Amino acid sequence: MQSSFRPIFGSGQVQLRGTHKPVTPFGGLVSLIEFFKRIDLARKLEEVMVFKLQSPNAIPPEQTLTGFLFAVIAGASRFAHTDWLRSDHALHAMLGIARFPGTDTVRNFFARFTQGRVEAFWRPLWRWVLPLFAAPPEGFSLDLDSTIFQRSGSQQGAAKGYNPQRPGRNSHHPLLAVLAEAPCILHAWLRSGNTGASRGIAEFLKEALALLPAGWKVRTVRADSGFFAQELLEFLEARGLSYIIVARCTAHIKRLAAALRQWSQIEGGNYAVGEFTYQLWGWKKPRRFIVVRERVREKKMAVAASSWRCPATPFASSSPTATRMHSPCGAITTNAPRSNNESRNSKRSWPPTAFA
Repeated sequence: MQSSFRPIFGSGQVQLRGTHKPVTPFGGLVSLIEFFKRIDLARKLEEVMVFKLQSPNAIPPEQTLTGFLFAVIAGASRFAHTDWLRSDHALHAMLGIARFPGTDTVRNFFARFTQGRVEAFWRPLWRWVLPLFAAPPEGFSLDLDSTIFQRSGSQQGAAKGYNPQRPGRNSHHPLLAVLAEAPCILHAWLRSGNTGASRGIAEFLKEALALLPAGWKVRTVRADSGFFAQELLEFLEARGLSYIIVARCTAHIKRLAAALRQWSQIEGGNYAVGEFTYQLWGWKKPRRFIVVRERVREKKMAVAASSWRCPATPFASSSPTATRMHSPCGAITTNAPRSNNESRNSKRSWPPTAFA
């Protein structure tokens, strides 16, 4: 078929042609396919696959996993969405597979994985993938975080817990360890929604550190206030790992920070840092606290209010240096309220009692 038409705006003609050849809207995936070919992903998947299918009509498991992966890249968020690509014969040719797995094939593939098979398959595969990343000479920053997965229905392990999006609904509360410079998720646990952020953190870190290739170093461990727990601090100190962890700003910590009189200005005067050393109740020794004070700015005009965060760290470096090392971790701060007098005079010093 061939025809032409005139555009609404402008002059000339636009040619319209049909073809019997398969076409795909995912031609941009050729770069990713070439990368997978260079690292020989197909051979590695076949090598570590923990089961083989005997039926001559079965799709090889490594092709099923690859098909599912590309369905996710194309936008799939459910098993049923893999059917989107079953009729895309051009993509099939790009992947080198004769048949694309459907919904039932993908679901049955994952149903074969017991906990033992998960460990036997994913651990060797992950140890093969990690060395592909370039390791910084000074080592990685290892960021700890948790997130909330909202669940509907009766998924295994889902429970009611902290869920700001939909309070009272079941959820999962995964725990993540991320190599910041990669960036790459090094390790993860899928936990019930009723678990605290730092629950099981020591055992989790043992597994995460065991996954690091030989010769890789961790220069610092960073986390927000949800992980400010004695268990984690003692574990890191016993391993000789430096850390920067946001402290919980209790009333007592606020009073100690409010008493600070020496501040170092950084970042053009919009930030200031100070520090103190203190031994909290139940601790076996004192630890260093760095207080970060930020001037709140509105419409490019600085006002007198400020927000605060207070990381704890054993770093011997200066407070500004330790602050910059923590800043990519995304500590949560709350803007402090302003009085009428403070709003009228933007040059007034920051109030010493405004904290987050």
